[in-house]
Amino acid sequence: MSTATDPADGFDTTIHAPLRLKVCAMLSAADQVEFGTVQEQLQVSASVLSKHVSVLMDKGYLRQSRATRERRRRVWLSLTEQGRSAYDAHVAALRAIVEG
Repeated sequence: MSTATDPADGFDTTIHAPLRLKVCAMLSAADQVEFGTVQEQLQVSASVLSKHVSVLMDKGYLRQSRATRERRRRVWLSLTEQGRSAYDAHVAALRAIVEG
């Protein structure tokens, strides 16, 4: 039975999608990660990653910034404070479910 303080209450269906969960996990370990690095690590196309990034941005969990490096425009991704909190709560919810 779930209570108001049950960690499983932090389960977030937006983050739970496997690719979005992986994106959040990568970004939780760093201040920001270049889009191309995320794409390469997750082995997905730019369009697939972009769709998932858009979902997370629409929810307010992720931000992107653009910068020029080595004469190329690059996109950097980072979790917002809200995104980091939601990710941490989701991980705690998964642990609560698994540990029962």
